[in-house]
Amino acid sequence: MLPGDLKPEQFTGYPPKARKLVLAHLGTLQQLPLSFVPSLLRELIDYDFKFPAERTAIDHELATLSSLSPAQLKEWFQPFSQLSLSSKLEKLDWVNQPAQFVEQLSAYLWTTHQLNAFREAAIAYGNRTRMVASSESTAIPPLGIAAIGQGVQSYDEPLFRNLRKHGTYFKRVKPDNGVELLMAAVEARAKAHPIPYGHWYVDGGQPADHSQLLSCVSFQKLEPVRTALLKNIQTEISKPGMGPEELRTHMARLSPADLGIAGKGDEVMQRFEVKLLTEGSGTQIFSTTFAQWTAREVLRRAQPLTLFVRFAPRQRQRPMNELMAGADSNPELDPTGSLIDADMGAYYQWINQQRLPGSERSSFVVWFEGHNQALAIAPSLPRGTESNSVLDLGQLLSLAAG
Repeated sequence: MLPGDLKPEQFTGYPPKARKLVLAHLGTLQQLPLSFVPSLLRELIDYDFKFPAERTAIDHELATLSSLSPAQLKEWFQPFSQLSLSSKLEKLDWVNQPAQFVEQLSAYLWTTHQLNAFREAAIAYGNRTRMVASSESTAIPPLGIAAIGQGVQSYDEPLFRNLRKHGTYFKRVKPDNGVELLMAAVEARAKAHPIPYGHWYVDGGQPADHSQLLSCVSFQKLEPVRTALLKNIQTEISKPGMGPEELRTHMARLSPADLGIAGKGDEVMQRFEVKLLTEGSGTQIFSTTFAQWTAREVLRRAQPLTLFVRFAPRQRQRPMNELMAGADSNPELDPTGSLIDADMGAYYQWINQQRLPGSERSSFVVWFEGHNQALAIAPSLPRGTESNSVLDLGQLLSLAAG
């Protein structure tokens, strides 16, 4: 089947909002090439479970495509139309299983030496949609916070080395009640600007007390889900013929129900948490990896106004089979190694924050938890400098916010 053969009744299995959106733009989808449509449907089929920022992006993309004339659509998608596909791909149920189609399409393009052409077409399409996309910028500048080094008694090496040239290094910060002060500032922003999925708290350990206004994801809170996933992985890898690619495909298809969390809360958050554990490498095992990957995905998908990430000590490295077995209920921790991981994780968090709308007005603070070292990046603060000011974390955030 080709996109031109699409009929409304073929989308009865889609969730309500996704089905309504597809049917509203069905005429446009019918004019697009098979090498492109399933990639778009892969996003549309999960529309009901996406964050508001993601839905807005999809709405803009479809509105843009529907505004084009047939001649413009032909011009935009000519590079995709020139790709040669097999009849086997055409026979797949790419309407109801677009993700599986995209997997097989990728393998086919690679074996037929067309992957570079597809990549170039995708980049050109992405550039075009970004050029015509609505440049909405929130009036509230984004704020990012990272607390690193939990449990480390002393550390003599320089911290924040990748960030120092971008902000001001504070070496006399008062650490008393630091987490509480940071949390109070985050909760104040959430109360002042109540936006769904707009304010986040990510913890690599057991989460601190926090307001229900915050979207919270925690490594310890997801322990039952992580355990269920590791058991699922162990079962799958014991099957004959199960290799890395097959395992990745299996994990991509897992749902909240498969891991025992369906029907117990916010389905958008549940699906997000499952994807963190099934798509991230090491997020099931190492808390620092979990915190870093979650921060990346929150910034990429939810585009929050506020993101507070608190790193916690991860377990010490051991043979992968032992780690995947997940049998050790009291693993040995590596606080110093975790500090090094988190220092780099904070740097990545700041980089990803720069991709948000309004990032030129954003602020970012990273603090060595329990100690007097911190660094702040903000339009109001000089770059590449040090400060001897004595101030607490609440005052530092106020200073960074300008």
